[in-house]
Amino acid sequence: MKKTQTYIKENKDRFLEELLKLLRIPSVSADPKYKKDVLKCADFVAKSLKKAGCDKVETCATKHKKNGKTMEGNPIIYGEKIIDKKLPTVLVYGHYDVQPPDPLDLWDSPPFEPVIKKTKVHPKGAIFARGASDDKGQAYMHIKAFEAMVKTGNVPCNVKFCIEGEEEIGSPSFRPWVEKNKKKLACDVVLCSDTSIIANNVPSITTGVRGLAYLEVEVTGPNRDLHSGVYGGGVANPINVLANMISKLINKNGKITIPGFYDDVQRVSKKEREAMNKAPFNLKKYKKDLGIAEVQGEKGYTTIERVSIRPSLDCNGIWGGYTGAGSKTVLPAKASAKISMRLVPHQRPEKVYDLFEDYFKSLAPPSVKVKVTRMHGGTPGVTPTNTPEYQAAHLAMKKTFRKDPIPKREGGYIPIVSLFKDVLDVDSILIGFGLNSDAIHSPNEHYGLFNYFKGIETIPYYYENYVKLK
Repeated sequence: MKKTQTYIKENKDRFLEELLKLLRIPSVSADPKYKKDVLKCADFVAKSLKKAGCDKVETCATKHKKNGKTMEGNPIIYGEKIIDKKLPTVLVYGHYDVQPPDPLDLWDSPPFEPVIKKTKVHPKGAIFARGASDDKGQAYMHIKAFEAMVKTGNVPCNVKFCIEGEEEIGSPSFRPWVEKNKKKLACDVVLCSDTSIIANNVPSITTGVRGLAYLEVEVTGPNRDLHSGVYGGGVANPINVLANMISKLINKNGKITIPGFYDDVQRVSKKEREAMNKAPFNLKKYKKDLGIAEVQGEKGYTTIERVSIRPSLDCNGIWGGYTGAGSKTVLPAKASAKISMRLVPHQRPEKVYDLFEDYFKSLAPPSVKVKVTRMHGGTPGVTPTNTPEYQAAHLAMKKTFRKDPIPKREGGYIPIVSLFKDVLDVDSILIGFGLNSDAIHSPNEHYGLFNYFKGIETIPYYYENYVKLK
């Protein structure tokens, strides 16, 4: 292991330059105009795996069904190095696609022109670019750690890679591909770094993630846009109606009002809640960092609990009518919104979709029509902490951070946790190195140099520990 760590130190500059090249590729999966860049990024990942030491690398075409039609998906990059079929196999998962960079005017520097800047949180510097933390920087850590292991003859078990290009749009092609390639993907554990640690001096391992039910709603009133002076007050305004409907989805105590919504919500014991709230958390600093005067959420729960073990509902976008410069006194024909619900064990998105649609339509007055379109979703996942797979991660982090990592749950949705459990019957170890302050999905996303290199340094210890414990 000493040779491997020496190799990492000697190649830090190159590892950084390669990541910067990867971040310059605008691989936005949500926007078709970036399709060529998505394919370019997939090719970059494939070449990186080959150079790192995979004996076999494949660029796998994908497809999925949408509204009854077969759609071409973004390629999945698969790589492997099989040392001995009798040894354990680790499957590394990551994604090379990124969120749209909008709104561009809020970025301090162009989102696909990475720059390194020092900050209060990152005195050694952080890389500012879309995808720096989510998930290019974290996925590339695994490729570089693997390279260091290969080049120093220190690969203690079989390693497989599965890097997809649709995670940011709900991975529509991923499940069909995994189901068709169960034999290819056969493994003992999935290793993923698409999560965060509590702080650079407080390591942690994510043991649970929330699920997701994401949808779009449309409220239609008159058959055309109307003059608000001639018709205002006499005809329902879809924007007003939609805003009123959304406001009724959550009550004054922060509870979601959809009938039956909480029926399947997991009850977390008082002991586990107490342990969860022992994690370092400064509410004053939390509010200051976000620029808010007060937190908000479900009554009876702390902020830590609200964003991890409790479900939530949020309007992610709303539009309708005239939004251009100047004024236009229009009463719009339509108004729309995107709404997401974060789910916890044992909620299922299929049931939540049905509950939402029935209730939301019941809130509409007869003066409008309502359409609900289901976008994408997934089930929550929880990883046990008493297994060799988890203990290997615990020991690896303890080695490099010099303190025991704290198990924690996260509020984000990582679909592969439940997917790999359902299809491959293996647990996923979420050993991420980002920070909640990395501004993922937001302008000025960044990833600390400390975090990037700490990940590369830690990952080889995972393999070493896992083989010993297994």
